[in-house]
Amino acid sequence: MSSSQDETLPEGWEARKSRSTGMTYYLNKHTKKSQWDKPDGPAPLVDDEEDDIGVLKQVQCSHILVKHAGSRRPSSWREEEITRSKDEAMDIVKEYRQKIVNKEATFEELARTYSDCSSAKRDGDLGFFKRGQMQKPFEDVSFSLKIGQLSHPVETQSGVHIILRTA
Repeated sequence: MSSSQDETLPEGWEARKSRSTGMTYYLNKHTKKSQWDKPDGPAPLVDDEEDDIGVLKQVQCSHILVKHAGSRRPSSWREEEITRSKDEAMDIVKEYRQKIVNKEATFEELARTYSDCSSAKRDGDLGFFKRGQMQKPFEDVSFSLKIGQLSHPVETQSGVHIILRTA
């Protein structure tokens, strides 16, 4: 990376290219944490994920979303009109989860190919989010997972998800 590109970033950040997607991401040189959004201030010197009493402030998760006819927006980049039932969506998500657990497919492969969310183009990555930014059932599960842990199916107004906590 040329130093001229680093000079346009706030202190402590480095721009890098993702090998899997070719997209640019930003690395905090101090904490070694990365993010997709271009930073607008100096990089924090320490990991600031918990508040003073140890409550998690933010998490990073990826997900696979399967929408159904009752979803709040029953269409996606994959299908103009989604007509499957909620039960069918639940069965599909359970099948995807089993494939991941059995190592028959990776989370990223399934998300990229089958997720009804636009995050599919980022292997399902939603980036970091704080409490209050996601639908409540999704948030509750995301904040309860340990890093690297895969959720059981989660129902929201958007459809049925499996969530992988990544940071």
